[in-house]
Amino acid sequence: MHLLFTYIVLGFSISVPVGPITIGMTKQGLRNGFLFGWCVGLGGMTVDFIMILFIYFGFSTILSMPIIKSVMWLFGCFFLIYLAVDSFKESKDFIHDEEQKPVQRSLLKSYLSGLMVAISPGSIIFWIGIFGSILTNSLTASTSHSFLYIALGILLGIILHDIVLLSVIHMTRRFVNQKFMRWFSIGAGFVLLAFGIRFGYEFIRSLTTAY
Repeated sequence: MHLLFTYIVLGFSISVPVGPITIGMTKQGLRNGFLFGWCVGLGGMTVDFIMILFIYFGFSTILSMPIIKSVMWLFGCFFLIYLAVDSFKESKDFIHDEEQKPVQRSLLKSYLSGLMVAISPGSIIFWIGIFGSILTNSLTASTSHSFLYIALGILLGIILHDIVLLSVIHMTRRFVNQKFMRWFSIGAGFVLLAFGIRFGYEFIRSLTTAY
C-alpha cells in the first residue's frame, strides 16, 4: 500500500507542470464545464495507459525509432498549431455578446483533442526515459504485483491532479466574465502556438540528425 501511495504522489507531481493537455483541460473546463475538461484529460490518460502497455510488452524500442519520432513531431506540430488557431477564433466569440451562452462541443471531440495532443515524442520519451526503467525493473522484482502497483499509482495520481484542477475551475468559472475568457483564449492560443513551433523545430532537428 505504501508503494501505491508513493507513486500516486509521483503521478500527481508530474502532472502539475503546465503543458498542452493542461491548457486544453482548463479551456474546456472554463468554457463548457467539468465534463468537457475531464474528457480532454481522459484523452491524455489514454495515451499514458497505452504507453504503460507498450513498456509492459517490451515494444518501447519501436517508439524510439527515429522515423517514428519524426512523424510524431510533425503530427504534433500541425495539430497544436491547429488548436492555437482555433483558440484565437474562439476568442472572437466573446466580443459580440456579453450574455451569450457557451458554445458547446461534443464530449467525444474534447476527448479526441486530448488524445491527439498527448501523442507526441515528448510524452513518449518522458515515459520511456523516466518510467521505463522503473516499470521494467518492477517486472523482474520479487513482488509480482509491483508493476501493477506502480502503473496504477501513476495513473491514479494523474487522475487526482485532473480532478483537483477541474474542481477548482468548476467552482470559480461562475465568477469569470466574457472579457477574461477572451484574453484567456488568446493567451492559450499563444501557448499552444509556442508548443507547436517547438514540435516543428524538433521535427526539423530530427531530420538533420538522422541524415
